[in-house]
Amino acid sequence: MSAPSGTARMLTELLAASHLAALERVPSLVNEHAAHAGLGEVSIYLADLQQEVLRLLTGYGEDADGKPAELRIDATLAGRGFQEIRVLLSPGPQGEAGQWWVPILDGTERLGVLRVSTPADADEERLEDMRALASLVALLVVSKRSHSDSYARLVRTRPMHVAAEMQWTLMPPLTFADTRVVIGAAMEPAYEVGGDAYDYAIADDVAHLGIFDAMGHDVSAGLTTSLALAACRNNRRQGVDLAANSEKIEETLIGEFGRSTRYVTAILADLDTSTGVLTWVNRGHHPPVVIRGGRWTTTLACRPAHPMGLGLGVPVTLCREQLEPGDRVLLYTDGITEARSARGKEFGLNRFVDFIIRHTADGMPVPETLRRLIRSVLDYHDGRLRDDATVLLTEWHGTAQRRLTLT
Repeated sequence: MSAPSGTARMLTELLAASHLAALERVPSLVNEHAAHAGLGEVSIYLADLQQEVLRLLTGYGEDADGKPAELRIDATLAGRGFQEIRVLLSPGPQGEAGQWWVPILDGTERLGVLRVSTPADADEERLEDMRALASLVALLVVSKRSHSDSYARLVRTRPMHVAAEMQWTLMPPLTFADTRVVIGAAMEPAYEVGGDAYDYAIADDVAHLGIFDAMGHDVSAGLTTSLALAACRNNRRQGVDLAANSEKIEETLIGEFGRSTRYVTAILADLDTSTGVLTWVNRGHHPPVVIRGGRWTTTLACRPAHPMGLGLGVPVTLCREQLEPGDRVLLYTDGITEARSARGKEFGLNRFVDFIIRHTADGMPVPETLRRLIRSVLDYHDGRLRDDATVLLTEWHGTAQRRLTLT
């Protein structure tokens, strides 16, 4: 039996060593086993919560040791690799190793980049080794971050409010993709968010989608949204349909808070990823927007019921829309469109949708489009938002058979 290749040894031994290792042990393990594939020094940089900087992950008792501890995403080659999901080279002096920047991806969730020191003339096999190592690092980071305060401290650039701590604990990852659908989300102000939440989940051929906005912007609003989100998931996982789910969420809110100012607006939706049929209910929220063909947009009208928690007895209407492959569905809260400039002018729905269309035309992936959208909204508002601003963007690719029938 032949000996395993350097690449196989790097990956299998790193995986085996990682099972009983905390996050702080990962940097040294990666360097130790990267050498089996002939790779030089490896450093792990992870993106902060707002995806503005890449921060060096150090291990037990380690410091930056001459490496930059923080790199700006919008102003460095490493950040460009992160934005464009590309392997990029920063050449070293003649005869010395260059610095390769390799995106760390878990599916389509961008976690950061690897900094790998290896010859600038690395062949394709060496590049594949770096990509494979980055993929395994992504799995290790994701598997260990949920129980690591070190990770939470690393990806935060300032203290977080209690309500935001609660909300982010409940949120699914910012991005998801399979062969039929891409889902991306953004939520600001990241460290002070109170009443907003987004949700998605996949079950067989259905993508469950939701966006929530509670009255207020404090811990009470966060508690209201968290209860609504938990009730939504609990009902959904028991097979409750959309309309009944929204009614049961309302029962839960009234049972806990009574009929009061504790209410939540929401869109709850199901996308059948095999057919492209979108069904949804509107509980006093802004209607979804569809972008088609990179240029045509429409607002999906559906008679809204009252916000959940008020108990007004308005009937819940279930609405349907047939999507076409490539359609993008936008769910958003009013903090996106009602953000105001210093002169009091709103960012507006037209500006919001036009931003998505223009960056789609530029070939930007969904996660990068949303990252730039949030930067634009924040800049428009001089860096401070008075209300939570959340967006959930879903792109339906369609199935191969359906794409052929529509061409």
